[in-house]
Amino acid sequence: MADSPSTYEAIGSEGQQRKSTPPAFWRFKIALSTILTIKVILELAVTFGYPNALVDELQGASDSALLMVMVMEGRGQIHPTDISPLLGALEDTGHHGIATEVRAWSLEYLDINPGKEQKPKKSLELSSFGRFKIALSTALREQTIQNLGALFEYPRALMDEIRNAKNSALLMTMHMEERGQIQPADISPLLTALKDLRLHGVASDVEDQFNEHLRITGKMAAFIEELKETCHTLYDKIQPIPYIKEKLYSVDKVFIEVGMEHCDSRGSWKTLSSYRGIFSVAKGTSRIQVIEGEPGYGKSTLALQLVYDWCNEVSDSPFCKPDILIFLNLRQLGGITSIIDAIEQFLLPRDSSVKRLDVEQLLSNRDIRILVIFDAYDEYPDQHIEDTFVTQILKEKMLRHVDVLLTTRSSCIPPACGSRTGCIRLTGFDEGAREQYVRKAVTGDDEEVQRILEQLNTNPILRDICQAPLFSVMYAHVAHEEEEFHNIRSVTGFFEYMIDCFHSHAQNKVSDYKREQLQMFADNHHELDKLAFDSLTGANQQILWDKEVLIKKFGAEFYGLYTDIGILVEEEVINRSRGAKRAQSIQYRTEVHFYHKLFCEWFAACHLAERVTSFQALFRNFCKRVNPYDLQFVYRFACGINPAAAKRIIKLVQKKPDGDKFAVLCALEQEENTEDVLSTLRDLVSRNVYIRENDTRLLQRTTVQLLELASQKEIPVTCLMLDQSIDKFDVTTSCMVLTSGLSLPGVSSVMKLDVTESGNMSEDQCLQVLAFVKECRDMIGVSFDGCVLPVSIPTERIDHSLITRDVKVSCCSDNKVEFNLRSGKLENKTELPDDVCFGSSDTVAEQASTIMQLMVASADKIPVPCLTLGGCIEEFDVTTSSMVLTSGLSLPGVSSVMKLNVTESGNMSEDQCLQVLAFVKECRDMNEVSFSGCVLPVSIPTERIDQSLITRNVKVSCRPNNNVLFNLRSGKLESTTKLPDDVYIESGHTVAERASTIMQLMVASADKIPVTCLTLDQCIDKFDVTTSSMVLTSGLSLPGVSSVMKLKVTESGNMSEDKYLQVLAFVKECRDTNEVSFDGCILPTTIPARRIDTTLIRRNVKVSYTRYGYKMKLELGQWEVDDVDVIRKLCSDGLTVSRDHSVLLQQSTILLLEKSTQQNLPVTCLMLDRCIDKFDVTNSSLVLTSGLSLPGVSSVMKLNVTESGNMSEDKCLDVLAFVKESKDMNEVSFDGCILPTTIPARRIDTTLIRRNVKVSYTRYGYKMKLELGQWEVDDVDVIQKLCSDGLTVSRDHSVLLQQSTILLLEKSTQQNIPVTCLTLDQCIDKFDVTTSSMVFTSGLSLPGVSSVMKLKVTESGIMSEDQCLQVLAFVKECEDMNEVFFDGCVLPFSIPTERIDHSLITKNVKVCCCSGNKAESNLWSGKLESQTDLPDDVCIRSSDTVAEQASTIMQLMVASADKIPISRVSLYGSLSSVDSDGLSLVLHSGLCLPRLSSLQKLWIQTEGGREVTVDEWTGILNYAKQCQLRRLWMKSCLLPWLDNNPNLANTIVDWATGGIYGAYILQSGRWQRQKDDKVLTREAYASLVIGFRGRYSHTKWQKQRRANRE
Repeated sequence: MADSPSTYEAIGSEGQQRKSTPPAFWRFKIALSTILTIKVILELAVTFGYPNALVDELQGASDSALLMVMVMEGRGQIHPTDISPLLGALEDTGHHGIATEVRAWSLEYLDINPGKEQKPKKSLELSSFGRFKIALSTALREQTIQNLGALFEYPRALMDEIRNAKNSALLMTMHMEERGQIQPADISPLLTALKDLRLHGVASDVEDQFNEHLRITGKMAAFIEELKETCHTLYDKIQPIPYIKEKLYSVDKVFIEVGMEHCDSRGSWKTLSSYRGIFSVAKGTSRIQVIEGEPGYGKSTLALQLVYDWCNEVSDSPFCKPDILIFLNLRQLGGITSIIDAIEQFLLPRDSSVKRLDVEQLLSNRDIRILVIFDAYDEYPDQHIEDTFVTQILKEKMLRHVDVLLTTRSSCIPPACGSRTGCIRLTGFDEGAREQYVRKAVTGDDEEVQRILEQLNTNPILRDICQAPLFSVMYAHVAHEEEEFHNIRSVTGFFEYMIDCFHSHAQNKVSDYKREQLQMFADNHHELDKLAFDSLTGANQQILWDKEVLIKKFGAEFYGLYTDIGILVEEEVINRSRGAKRAQSIQYRTEVHFYHKLFCEWFAACHLAERVTSFQALFRNFCKRVNPYDLQFVYRFACGINPAAAKRIIKLVQKKPDGDKFAVLCALEQEENTEDVLSTLRDLVSRNVYIRENDTRLLQRTTVQLLELASQKEIPVTCLMLDQSIDKFDVTTSCMVLTSGLSLPGVSSVMKLDVTESGNMSEDQCLQVLAFVKECRDMIGVSFDGCVLPVSIPTERIDHSLITRDVKVSCCSDNKVEFNLRSGKLENKTELPDDVCFGSSDTVAEQASTIMQLMVASADKIPVPCLTLGGCIEEFDVTTSSMVLTSGLSLPGVSSVMKLNVTESGNMSEDQCLQVLAFVKECRDMNEVSFSGCVLPVSIPTERIDQSLITRNVKVSCRPNNNVLFNLRSGKLESTTKLPDDVYIESGHTVAERASTIMQLMVASADKIPVTCLTLDQCIDKFDVTTSSMVLTSGLSLPGVSSVMKLKVTESGNMSEDKYLQVLAFVKECRDTNEVSFDGCILPTTIPARRIDTTLIRRNVKVSYTRYGYKMKLELGQWEVDDVDVIRKLCSDGLTVSRDHSVLLQQSTILLLEKSTQQNLPVTCLMLDRCIDKFDVTNSSLVLTSGLSLPGVSSVMKLNVTESGNMSEDKCLDVLAFVKESKDMNEVSFDGCILPTTIPARRIDTTLIRRNVKVSYTRYGYKMKLELGQWEVDDVDVIQKLCSDGLTVSRDHSVLLQQSTILLLEKSTQQNIPVTCLTLDQCIDKFDVTTSSMVFTSGLSLPGVSSVMKLKVTESGIMSEDQCLQVLAFVKECEDMNEVFFDGCVLPFSIPTERIDHSLITKNVKVCCCSGNKAESNLWSGKLESQTDLPDDVCIRSSDTVAEQASTIMQLMVASADKIPISRVSLYGSLSSVDSDGLSLVLHSGLCLPRLSSLQKLWIQTEGGREVTVDEWTGILNYAKQCQLRRLWMKSCLLPWLDNNPNLANTIVDWATGGIYGAYILQSGRWQRQKDDKVLTREAYASLVIGFRGRYSHTKWQKQRRANRE
């Protein structure tokens, strides 16, 4: 060694002086690891939101506690100066005792003062270094640890402790950190020691991991610093009111917590005490939190407060804990396609040192805690685009490990978020928050504070308006400056007054002349109104504008005023060109937006209010585009600004879902009681009028005002609905006090009252409602919904006036129960069924109705045969002696019920069972209770069971087949039937059947009754270490059954290593189980021995793998042969490795091949199906596409290789190399692929030749002569079959496939096998006369093939004379060929006979043209000849194939040459263009229709709506002249205007424009309309053009619309 031990001691001492982790913290971590059980660890991991892979690693680790401690340190959840995250998580998970002990240790070991506010330094080094230590522990082997301990001179006792630890590597890492041998900035002592131990590979790996830690730390620190600089500018420039520009606030100076609620798992809203609990309420399950709120409720201010907490590391805020926080205002992100672009453009400075790649790596690093805040989703321009990066993140399709917080209006919640999404709702300011803000941000003077608040409280409407924080803040600052505040009666009035104040503030600072100009701008803002209106009603809301554009639009003075008073706000942003380097491409521009979106809505409302009555089309279009709930203040402001518009708007919003709320708000924006207002009021109260608990105070007050106004005007109110909003009835004021604190006086004109409440109503609560009914003089009925009324009320407490008025009291919407005021009792209106059921899916109203029916039955002593509680039990309330249901209702004991059925899922605890029995006790006539779908405890202490149940002889059974009973006397489960030898729990069993079987097994285990075999058939979910039981897919838990002798597990697909170990963990809990077998699934080929519990080894448990006949040697975690016959059967059937197989299945097959070699069992055939990658010569193994390696297998007799596409020469040789390594292999076949036609013999290993290995090519029936590397015929039948089907050489074929076909043609000639037909598909280049062969476009040559009977040549376009002769030259070389067929092309009409080889005529070779053989080429005459007569109308359609068009053209050419009259040719949509000289018409197929001298009439119908150009029209006319046409028709087209044309002297031209635009005929060079001979003038032609274009553009639009719908 290079250094003596003293040198290492010196290194250690030096490290000890500069080490970063205090020894006390190390002792704290060791102590902490002793108290963390696996149950606590897993619950903490879920609470902290660890990834699933990390949770699995913790669960499977040999020392889970020590690993958990290191993970928590690495993630910053424990720190030498702060362990609050750990303490909070322990409290949240209910481990209060552990939390207390950990807190005591922190006082003993750490420098933490509970009474002092802690602000730990953000330690990126610690977080990254913790991850490095975990990685280091995986690199340290046992021997390495011992050698390092000796080198570092660790005491013997310490080395013994490390050696005996569950995870010695983790403990060694912690000791090296304590002694300074590894530190966050230096690990040189460790590296030096590793090198001296000659462990250079380990040293290199450790150094690489440490350098990665340093790199991550460095780039993350730079990125965070730049983010914080940008964020500082965001939260440090808050303007509470727009025109206050001389003083900007930091957000923490003005932020006041608003009311908040979170949505729980049941969909109920629960109060959240502070924003600090936003993520903790989800307890680690919600990665995404949506913060919703009405406009002006402080969503963006809250988001900036979170940014402030992170930047300033506010210790008591959870938002200081993320490593990285990214704040993006979605208003700015229109058109931004990635989060990286957004960060670069809006968060990083122009001279940023952080590269784009660094940002990408940091965001993708799952070990870094990242929080992304998306602010103002309702202002996001791209929210309607499906695949933006924002949408992808919200749907958890990218950055799944990142926490996301999104703010938005309640009406604009993203339609689709991921499964782990929580919801927070802001409820605004209460009185305390308003006072707190005034003191914090406005004035500290107590008298001034009281004046501002008193002024607010004297105006109830204004007080309710100021529930919105934005309005409250604006009021507070304006009221501080204004001694007398305007009398506000609506939100419109409030906003109008505020804007007037803004303008007054600006006018007070200027001269009189300037003041008049500013007042003019304040009064006339039509352009600004229109801009706001257009921006909100566009396809995408665009509320950002370029400064220069606005100045040009409004003028500099108008723009200056509105920016000075703060209504318009300027913002300088970076404008980067895409694809350019950052430093070169940065430009700045000034964007302008409204101070708040509400201001934009105000000016848009001004525009709408001004035009809604006169421009009805504008209003209808606005209503279609804008959802009232998205922009509610546009509607409300418009109603307040223009009362004439209100009626129209209210009528619209009432048609919307839940429109009653909105209609009320709009109605009360009108401050005068005009006839229009009263008409609107009548319409509103003709429907149900609601006051709901979650309504704002403003909405509730507005509704109360509406009811009072209706009462004053004696307008009947159909029904008043009080939904969870009643607090109490105040007898002093004769008013109903609502939960919001508002009072609702008796409304005389209300006809009916509907009260919706939850739970059981007391007698006093019912009487308070009836007292309110008494005050409503016209009320004739009251209905209770969702609650349970008392079964009776003393008649003396009921007001007699209600009886006199004959007020009807009904219960629930189904009217099954009524309350009789005369008798003071509930009465049933319908009979109860024999089985009364409560289900988890029942509504609250349905359950309440059923409960009251049961109560009446009980009171009247009406027997109820059976009561079923199906998944709806919450708990038994001993104080009320009633069963509380999950709906919150209470079911009292029903004395007349005879039997109770309880259906629950999962395993019932002892307490749950006793609660059911306590309810049975309250039901005096009940003599039986039955449980279904759940597992009862095997025993309950008899002292906990009520003796009255035993006295009553109550029977407790378990459905469905009553195989198990619970004996109340003994307190134990008892089986009524004997278990079979083989007990099955299958996937096809019902939950109730599984529960019954589980309980029978539990009884057998308790009574020590042996169970021969237990089979779990595709029903295992996981093993729960906290309860030591197997959780089934049904949700039931199967505890360890000690008396089971053997366990069979049947699963399908692949079984992971973790699931396999979970089965073994269950076997461990079954103490008598000595054998477990797996079947139907693919198991891992090896299991790390360290993960297998030694208890199973000591018990000598046999683990067998039925599929392959293996058993596992548990000490090694490896499979051994158990049943040779099974393996022999598998090998005789042949084995397959396919690319479609999973890696696990491929591993299993490879293992089976290895076992067959060890046992000398021959494998009939091994098939490798599309899975070969390459042959690795270093390991002498075949590498598969999955990455696995298959070594040579001596036991395989034959190899079958199936591949697709072309197989290269190298890949063929790789296969042969593998064959060489498989010593007994004597045959290999290739199938499904194209092989090389030859392989150089020098490249083929001579070993294969000596072994006489047969190499066959199944596709063509070849075998390879290995000495020559050439293919020989092996199976003549295969070649005969291929040749009889015909062969093809195509331009689309690969060179290898063309070579194979040429080789096959050569073999057919050698074997005298006839080839029915050879097709050359667009692959001919030329005929080479020197070699007498056809040269292809690929460069390959095909010599004449004597065995081919027929040749088919497919080409496109027109073939020249030379091309035809080259084909005939090839035919001459093919001795047996007697026919050649041309398809898809047009042949020349004639070829000089002297150029045609006479031998072809002698052979009588037939030359056919195109499909149908309508034309042939006569070799004797050298001319084309028609084989069929032409029809009177020869049609060429766009839908015809090229071959059909070519055949028709050649027939026409023959007829024209032979001067056979052609009556008419019709071109239907097939004309593409025209030669200007008129020699031919070019079709869409590329073919040309030449001049036809015998053609008499031509019909051209173009695609609908085609406009023929002047050049095309000239060409058509020239063609008509060349053909000497008698008549020409042009249809469905627009012809250009042409004056007299000499080419048309002898041709009649008909022009049908299509549709109503008529038909024209060309006479004497002028167009005349056919129906009246009217000449078409230029003016009329211009009108025709307009009409034509309009018609066909509409037709195209209709077609496009139809296509879009389809």
